[in-house]
Amino acid sequence: MAERKNRVLLLLLLLATPCTAAIYGRPHIILILADDLGWNDVSFHGSDQIPTPNIDALAYNGVILNSHYVQPTCTPTRAAFMTGRYPVHLGMQGNSLVAAESRGLPPGKILPQYLKDLGYTTRAVGKWHLGFYKPEVTPTYRGFDSHLGYWNDYVSYYDYILQERYSDGEYNGFDLRRNLSAAWELAGRYATDVFTDEAVRIIQGHDASPLGPPLFLYLAHLAVHAGNRGKLLEAPQQEIDKFRHIRDPNRRTYAAMVSKLDESVGRVVQALQRRHMLESSVILFLSDNGAPSKGRQPNWGSNWPLKGVKETLWEGGVRGVGLIWSPLLQQTPRVSSQLMHVTDWLPTLYTAAGGHVASLRHDLDGVDQWESLVYNLASPRREILHNIDERGRTAAVRFHNWKLIIGTVRSSALNGYFGHGELDASYPAYNETSVVNSMAGRAIIAASSSVYINPTRAHQISLLRSSAQITCPSNNSLGIPPCSGKELCLYDIESDPCESSNLAETHRSVALRLRALLSAHRNALVKQSNLQPDVRGANPKRWNGTWSPWLLDGCGSRASEDAYFNVCDRTEPL
Repeated sequence: MAERKNRVLLLLLLLATPCTAAIYGRPHIILILADDLGWNDVSFHGSDQIPTPNIDALAYNGVILNSHYVQPTCTPTRAAFMTGRYPVHLGMQGNSLVAAESRGLPPGKILPQYLKDLGYTTRAVGKWHLGFYKPEVTPTYRGFDSHLGYWNDYVSYYDYILQERYSDGEYNGFDLRRNLSAAWELAGRYATDVFTDEAVRIIQGHDASPLGPPLFLYLAHLAVHAGNRGKLLEAPQQEIDKFRHIRDPNRRTYAAMVSKLDESVGRVVQALQRRHMLESSVILFLSDNGAPSKGRQPNWGSNWPLKGVKETLWEGGVRGVGLIWSPLLQQTPRVSSQLMHVTDWLPTLYTAAGGHVASLRHDLDGVDQWESLVYNLASPRREILHNIDERGRTAAVRFHNWKLIIGTVRSSALNGYFGHGELDASYPAYNETSVVNSMAGRAIIAASSSVYINPTRAHQISLLRSSAQITCPSNNSLGIPPCSGKELCLYDIESDPCESSNLAETHRSVALRLRALLSAHRNALVKQSNLQPDVRGANPKRWNGTWSPWLLDGCGSRASEDAYFNVCDRTEPL
């Protein structure tokens, strides 16, 4: 009887402990996704120009994912994350969605729906960019309980207007939604603050009791994507003024945008700690692709010392900023160079949530990496299909340390090295103490009293920071002839992460084997589903000045504005 009583007391003690969910059940899962963030624009990668103490605090107390790969543009990366499949198997490997395009993420179960099966509350905040031509492809029809954000590629940071230019002129529309309803009342407030406030509100309102549901929060920021013409970069002036040491005014504003993103991370982590949810959380911070240092819509981000930019298959386009933090991780902090791809997160997070990978669909391209992350084991991934763009005639594949690239993007100007411009200037020295004392740093210290983690101290940070830096051969600034459609470009990424030495001639057999691997992938490719824009149907003038669904099942094949607002403005399926 005494033994049974002791067991009951132990169970009650565990139920009263805030970390119970992390150790004995399903953790809260928080994904913070940055848009167009450069490799060199987080200070844990070695740059002193833009301090990111809150992001760094997560990195230095968790696992820095130094070989985390994404797709070269927005929509393909988000499709890969949500489905666990390569975009070439979805027909989404080409250009990102444009506003008037009547397509979206193909039917099929995606991550939030899988997590709902495991009892999760699912919340989306920020960017969607996976279609909105009909309500059924928007977030609240694809597994999210709620969504505050925008459906398109980007908007301006204060007025939430998207300008789209088509052959017959320019179309302007408002794009900020709470579920399906336009959130006009938020116009004029800075987007990064709006989305952070919503994330904090969700955390504060969540049932954090031991018997409450775990939370999946998908916070996909607008930051640091460029906005519309004439308003490419926007940030509060007081934030811009913090970066007077940066001479270029565009880069200075970009730095302020990164700083607000970092503040957002700190506020989210702090909110989790205050609700005693941090002790039972898995937090990811990822970027969706490299920064567009140059190109059609530059944001003055830096991928230095990596080659290339957004839209390219060079490392600067597809090697993304990545980290994971959780009390569940062992042997932390550490820097991981294990191969990981954005498709891996669906099976990995499903396993972390208590699911069995065998119950997922069997055609996933993602690999379950949960045990590898938790126990610092070798990655089960040996290969990454970076992409095959059959229209753009570019392709790239990674196998172990080798990477083969065929073809280049349409503009050879994007095939170089960018973002080093001001790194010789005199910047404030990196401050390890500011990392420890950041909102995220203090929250982690506070949570450490409830779980078995030892927060990283200031004296440990310099070693971790050095380990996370990429060092390249001295010739990485030389002009490298681009790959043509007939030429093979082969790189040993482990020894030459900046892709400065083409080894296709000296390692011809390796290049040919990887070309054969690409050919095998090409045989399974689903042709791109990009459609001609339906400008007449999507015209915001027809929809009260907003970008809105215009093909509405259950409301007629092409609903009127009145039909949409009176009948179809709801979150449940029609």
